[in-house]
Amino acid sequence: MDIIPSGQTLGARVENVDLTKPLSDGDFRTVLRALGQHGVLCFPKQTFETPEFRAFASRFGDLEVNVANLYFEAGFPDIMILSNQIRPDGKPAGLNDAGQGWHTDMSYSKDIALANVLHAQAVPMRNGKSVGETQFRNMHAAYEELPDEVKQKIEGRTATHDFEKFWEVMRLRPGSRRAPLTAEQKQKKPPVSQPLVRIHPITGRKVLYANPGYTMWIDGMDRAESDAIVEYLFRHQERADFLYAHHWAVGDVLMWDNIGTVHNAIADYMSNEPRYMRRAQVMATLDYPALVA
Repeated sequence: MDIIPSGQTLGARVENVDLTKPLSDGDFRTVLRALGQHGVLCFPKQTFETPEFRAFASRFGDLEVNVANLYFEAGFPDIMILSNQIRPDGKPAGLNDAGQGWHTDMSYSKDIALANVLHAQAVPMRNGKSVGETQFRNMHAAYEELPDEVKQKIEGRTATHDFEKFWEVMRLRPGSRRAPLTAEQKQKKPPVSQPLVRIHPITGRKVLYANPGYTMWIDGMDRAESDAIVEYLFRHQERADFLYAHHWAVGDVLMWDNIGTVHNAIADYMSNEPRYMRRAQVMATLDYPALVA
């Protein structure tokens, strides 16, 4: 297994590994360390089917069943389908607007996510080049580059995160197929408080844990002051040197750190440019510091 860094703030290719076969314990630890170090890992030219894909993702933690409970692989409720295609019966093949807007998956949940894993089955192409890139921002670097006075203001503080915030933004976009959340769905995912500064379980370093998709306000702080700081944190994340973009190819398995990054899917493709991906959400349920020690 060869790990080739991108040379940018995030990203590495992991080559000479066949993910249809279980990772050895040593390779599993190597991948975990690389995930913490590089934030975004691409395993190119992978051809496995849903059971093998699920087995690979679940090695890193329990898999989440999305609260919306829509668009999952038959027999695999924890494997979601992301697609802009329509099935022969006229129904959507998958969720067509997933990830469009800066966010961190599962920050709205008491139990947070370690990673996302996507497997590209169809990638939209135009003039011989892929479109629909996925962008990432480095939240290790974002924390480290904060002014000391801002670090002092947010140290030890929590912020409220709300699943409905991002859902409603996406639902109101033209062409969205999302229905309003039901009372039952809201009850399953009530607003939660998260630390603004987390210790990353793999790197042991501090990360900024705030994202435009779900973060609402700083708990226990005057609302005007909270709004100003939260807005500053969102703008701060936009620095060009924190940005990394992945350009997809069919067969790519992309695994990214949901604690040390935020991400955004760019929907610059048309309905006649097919996109189809399997998605697994890996929850942070293992003792990662012990695993990488």
